[in-house]
Formats: sequence, C-alpha cells, structure tokens
Amino acid sequence: MKLYYSAGACSLATHIAMKETGLAFEAVSAPTKTHRLEDGTDYYSINPLGYVPLLVLDDGKQLHEVAVILQYLADLVPERQLAPANGTFERYKLQEWLNFIATELHKGFSPLFTPNMPDEAKELAKTRLHARLQWVDGELNGKNYLMGEVFTVADAYLFVVQSWSKYVGVDVSALVNLSAFATRVAARPAVQAAMRAEALLK
Repeated sequence: MKLYYSAGACSLATHIAMKETGLAFEAVSAPTKTHRLEDGTDYYSINPLGYVPLLVLDDGKQLHEVAVILQYLADLVPERQLAPANGTFERYKLQEWLNFIATELHKGFSPLFTPNMPDEAKELAKTRLHARLQWVDGELNGKNYLMGEVFTVADAYLFVVQSWSKYVGVDVSALVNLSAFATRVAARPAVQAAMRAEALLK
C-alpha cells in the first residue's frame, strides 16, 4: 500500500493508523501547498482532487476520505481493536464520531486556514469550533478515549484535528479532558513514529 500525506494535515490520522496496524506501507509526501511530489510529479495527476490522504492499494484501487480509510485500515487487522466489529452498535458509534470529527471539527477549521477569509467569518468559525470542542471535552470526562478505554481510529482523527487549535487562535487551554486526551494519545509509540516520519517530532 501507498499513503500520500501532507505533514500535519488530516492525513496524519491515517499515518498514525497505519503505524498502529503494523502493516507495511510506503509513505509519500504530497504537500498541499505545492502539490508536487519529491520527484517533481504533479500530485493532481495522481489524485485530481488534490487533497490528502490518498491510499493506493497494491492492485491500484484508491480510497480518498479520512473516515473511510481509517475504517478500512482498522478492518485489515481486527485483532488490533482499532474499530469495533461491523454490524455492532459500537461500530455505529465509531462512525458517529468519525462523521462528527469530519463535518463539525475538521471542516470547521477550514475557514481559519483560508488566507482571504474575512476576519468576521473567522471569529464566527472560532466561536462555533470552541463550542464543539467544549462538547467533546464533556464527552471525554471519565474516559481515556472516545470509545472508552480502547484506542480507536477515531482517536487518531480527533488528536490531529484538535492539534490545529494552537495554529489558528482557538483557545482550548480550559478543556482539561481534551488536553489530557491529547497528551495521552501523543505518548503512543505509533503516534510518535508517524509524527517523526512527517518531521513533526525530532
């Protein structure tokens, strides 16, 4: 398998999941600012959408969306318990979290990374994001991870997305459960390995 990523972007969640699975894969840097691979290839020629992550299977099939790729990887190694079994209520809860992170948090950050977005729109986005993150903080009360005591792919996604707060002026310092969660996830060997691979850790 081949994973196309951009350092620190949402693709870091899939990079973490790959490390958690222990599966062999090739990581290919596809910076979202230049859309040029290290060998000069135009990333758009590989993925017309231009964004990351992109997972290319050994037979050439592709998967594009974070929430889908995460579940696909988890299902390849069910013994790692990165996702509950398909068909169970817990699996739907995982999908609920993945959908929430993708639509309410991930996309909520988009205006804050858009250079020409009016300041008023950015302030509205920050207020909405903080409210959503505050709710997540409450949901984490008394739990190590989103699904309880077991780390899942949804935790990898939340870890990455919440980390963007410090870059765009969303103050989450008072969200103690979320902060503890982030510290807990950051200490995982697979997370550190993925971050080192993307030059986010020394």
